Amino acid sequence: MRYGMVIDLKRCVGCYGCQIACKAENGTPPGVLWARVLKLEYGEYPARRVSLPVLCMHCEDPPCEKACPTGATVKRPDGIVYVDTAKCIGCRYCMMACPYQSRYFNDKVREYFPGKGLTPYEKLKYKDHPVGVVTKCHFCRHRVDQGLDPACVANCMAKARYFGDLNDPDSEVSRLIRIRRGYQLHPDLGTDPSVYYLPP
Repeated sequence: MRYGMVIDLKRCVGCYGCQIACKAENGTPPGVLWARVLKLEYGEYPARRVSLPVLCMHCEDPPCEKACPTGATVKRPDGIVYVDTAKCIGCRYCMMACPYQSRYFNDKVREYFPGKGLTPYEKLKYKDHPVGVVTKCHFCRHRVDQGLDPACVANCMAKARYFGDLNDPDSEVSRLIRIRRGYQLHPDLGTDPSVYYLPP
C-alpha cells in the first residue's frame, strides 16, 4: 500500500476549492496554505495558462525526513508523511530540505480577525497547530484512516483529483498515470513523489 494522488490539469479550473477545503478541514492559520494553486503561463503567443495545484508530495524518499534531527518527520508504512508536533523543535531543517516548499513554520498565534480574539472554530482547530513547530499537508490522514478521501479530493468541484493506492496496478490512480502518461514534479531530484499530474 502506498497512498498517492493524481491531479488532472485538463479538468482543473483553478477555482481554489481545494485550497479552501484544506483550510476548512485542517483549520490552518492565516497565511498557511498546505494546498496551493499556482497560475502558470507557457508557450509562444498566444500563451497558454494553466492552474497548477501543489501540496506536500509525500515522497517515497523524503529529504525532509533525513534532515529532521529529532525524528519528528515520520513516513508511515502507507507512504503518508507527517510531522509529529510533540517531537518537533522548530529547527526548520526540514523546510530547507524540502524541494517543493511545502512546509510552514508556526511562529505565533495568528487570528483571522485581529483584535477580536480567537473564534470558537480557531480555538478548536489551533490545538492541532502549536506554536514553534513546522506543519504540512498530511493527506488528511484522519480522514484516510476512516476510509475517506482527503478534503481537497472530496471537495474538488471539477473532479480533477483522484486518491488511491499507487502500488495497486488496477487502482484508478495507477490506471490514470499509465493511460494518460502521468508525471511527477522534478523527478530528477530522486525523491519519487506520490503526487502525479495528468497533462492538460
